[in-house]
Amino acid sequence: MRSLARLGLRARRGFGRVVPDPFAIAVALTGAVMLVALGSGRPLLDVLRDWSGGSGLWKLLTFTLQMCMMLVLGTAMAAAPAVQRGLAALVRRAPSPRALVGLVAFVSIGLSLLNWSLALVGGALLAREGGRVARRRGWVLHYPLLCAAGYAGLMTWHGGLSGSAPLKAASAEGMREVLGPSLAAAAGAVPLSDTILGPLNLVVTGGLLVLGPLMFAWLTPGPGEDPDAMAAPVDDPPALPLSEALDGAEPDAAADPRPAVERLEQGAWVVWLLAVPMVAALVLTLFERGVGRLDFDTVNLALWCAALVLHGRPAAFVAACEQGMRGCTGIVLQFPLYGGIMGMMAGAGLSAALSRWFAEAGAEAFTVVGFFAAGLLNLLVPSGGGQWAVQGPILVEGALALELPVADVVMAMAYGDQWTNMLQPFWALPLLAITGVRARDIIGFTALWMLAGGLWIVGCLVVWA
Repeated sequence: MRSLARLGLRARRGFGRVVPDPFAIAVALTGAVMLVALGSGRPLLDVLRDWSGGSGLWKLLTFTLQMCMMLVLGTAMAAAPAVQRGLAALVRRAPSPRALVGLVAFVSIGLSLLNWSLALVGGALLAREGGRVARRRGWVLHYPLLCAAGYAGLMTWHGGLSGSAPLKAASAEGMREVLGPSLAAAAGAVPLSDTILGPLNLVVTGGLLVLGPLMFAWLTPGPGEDPDAMAAPVDDPPALPLSEALDGAEPDAAADPRPAVERLEQGAWVVWLLAVPMVAALVLTLFERGVGRLDFDTVNLALWCAALVLHGRPAAFVAACEQGMRGCTGIVLQFPLYGGIMGMMAGAGLSAALSRWFAEAGAEAFTVVGFFAAGLLNLLVPSGGGQWAVQGPILVEGALALELPVADVVMAMAYGDQWTNMLQPFWALPLLAITGVRARDIIGFTALWMLAGGLWIVGCLVVWA
């Protein structure tokens, strides 16, 4: 374990520190695809139509709003006072620094299987509280490693209940939006019982749930082993200013200077007036469809209901959602660009050409090739939803040509997308703000987790094939 801990320290010090801005990458990728489309013989005016038409820039508007809702509602749920108190109580149970790091990784991964934004914010809050606990107890603990453990769930989220590609593929409408009517008709909807709840994902994600905490516990350096040790900050780093603002008692009505109508509209009755029909709708959906047919809208409704009830007051819930809105900028600005890329690739026949190239890998290697391609593309398109929009048609067409289960191809892409999140700082920005660390402080540790997890995933895909 000591040698692995030393390897983690060397990786942290040796990794590159410069990564282009994700929006700039999306623009560059748009330009590159446009040039390739022109080079294939597609006329300029047709390329522009492919890019800007209804099958281009504006194709993914529904998908964009669904992803924004998931981020906002998951962030609000993680910021609820009851959730924050529960996370704090968890870290206080750790008997040693090594156990604390492993616990933070385990909870982060576990939260990711419920919702990716819940894991992102909850893991960051857990790491920050763990740093406070370590300082109070006088433990020699490498704080960036603790923060990297809090980010571990972003390498497992796409195999959980908020996985963009499996949820989108679970409905015929979602398949048509991404694949187009003809390809969607050939592939059909893929139920969650074949993807997220299927045997392949249970093995892959279950293994990562065990491997992750062990990996981060082994990476924990002993006293005196880290020459550049960083302790948790004495003062709270910049963070989502929610817990203190939202965890207060309701003011006494007699002393409350607000008008009566304002006190009335901020009462708990507003929460329950909305929560009760939400619960009824969720029960009805589960009864009619079953768990295997859940989609984005159902998951978002569940998050909305849970966050609303946990906050208890309309003002607290709205304030928490406003914090989550800040993270939607990248999704709103980049998803149309991904739609434009899809339109140009389809119009110029690039999607079909790539599908044929993937199919040449053969049935046995197809999912592994798709996994690595997704991992590479994720560095350029740091969004599971956007990546499914770009890569989904290519992989599904190749799978149909090779007569492979579409569910396995969907999950191979999902694994590749989540895999290189450990090198892509786009989704780490909320964690960095909450914990006060820099991307270069954690990237060496997350890269080693990526390597270990990647070996497990590839091994499972090879055996499964």
